Amino acid sequence: MKKITFFLVTVFIATNIMAGGYQVRLQGNKQTGFGLVGTPMVFGSSSQFYNPGSLSFMKKKWDFDLGASFIMSSVAFQMSESNYQAESDNPVSTPFYFYGAFKINKLITIGLSAYTPYGSSMVWNDNWAGKLLIQNISLSAIYIQPTISFNINDKFGIGAGFVYAIGGVSMRKALNYSGDSYVELDGKGNNIGYNIGIFWRPTEELSFGVDYRSAIKMSVTDGDATFKVPQALQGLIPENNTFSAELPLPANMDFGAAFVFGKVTLALELDWVMWGAYDTLSFEFGEQGDLLNSDNPRLYKDTFIPRLGIQYDAGKLIQIRGGFYYDPTPTDANYFSPETVSLNNISYTLGLSIMPVEGLSIDISWLQIFGQKADKDYSPDNFSGTYESTAIIPGVGISYSF
Repeated sequence: MKKITFFLVTVFIATNIMAGGYQVRLQGNKQTGFGLVGTPMVFGSSSQFYNPGSLSFMKKKWDFDLGASFIMSSVAFQMSESNYQAESDNPVSTPFYFYGAFKINKLITIGLSAYTPYGSSMVWNDNWAGKLLIQNISLSAIYIQPTISFNINDKFGIGAGFVYAIGGVSMRKALNYSGDSYVELDGKGNNIGYNIGIFWRPTEELSFGVDYRSAIKMSVTDGDATFKVPQALQGLIPENNTFSAELPLPANMDFGAAFVFGKVTLALELDWVMWGAYDTLSFEFGEQGDLLNSDNPRLYKDTFIPRLGIQYDAGKLIQIRGGFYYDPTPTDANYFSPETVSLNNISYTLGLSIMPVEGLSIDISWLQIFGQKADKDYSPDNFSGTYESTAIIPGVGISYSF
């Protein structure tokens, strides 16, 4: 029975890594096409996520930006020392964003945004070889952020946002008993955080940005835990139970620089994702039965994501973008589970903005992620094999300023 509790605890930490594997940084289609670079740039109201310090540099009095992406992902698995293979059947995930901003005067700009920095799904066949680890799991999160930005002078800006996060998680796994035994968890949580950024543009051709987004611990209280087990075990394992947990979402610090050469803009960015916060996770059931509360070490490590973006202004009506980044896995070598398949990712992006009339921009992006094939092991259950993942993510957005 201790294994049940251990699994339930690890589910929640794994879910966050799954989101982190994509980083779900899809919070602006201009930025997505630009290698997901945004910290050293002025892209209007979407700067509320990427760097609140550059928000006050938006050119018009009002600016609005709305869009979504469509994550189509799959994972292939080959069991060690076996011919057994499996492939996930993940549904399409749809992270979205909305930004609105108003320039009060030359000094102060305010904004309000809603965006989805975490949100993904993993679905395996109910009877696959790893069903005792996971059958399906889903995470969603919405951040609501009011923001204020100050244009200190023509070269320097600083801004900050208050974040209220709302999230939910659900999962199902088989249990090692006779019949169709399984456990389902479904819970919702919320908490607060902040986002602060600095923007410096010493010349029209050169700009720098630094942004820090705080860690947020999503607190789940009285979530639903449902167990289906043989009748002989129902006295030991309550069918309907509750659970409480804290689900940490890591802090991020981004550093970026952009250079303008005529019609070409080149940007470099380094994102520090502080996955090392995942050291231990505590998990507690409402009714104990034969289940034990526990503290579980996970020992994740911080990662650094280098990004490159390039943009070409092809006249007044069209901008063309491209980009590249490398996103290393934060997972521990001894705790790699199919609940989330976070591999070393190599990613390429393309983007296009069409501006048919003044102030209006239609933004299209394309992101393709290649999870590098690797042999992985989940030592608590002696489950090992070779994983490979891919994701194709088209996106579309519209922005308007006046």
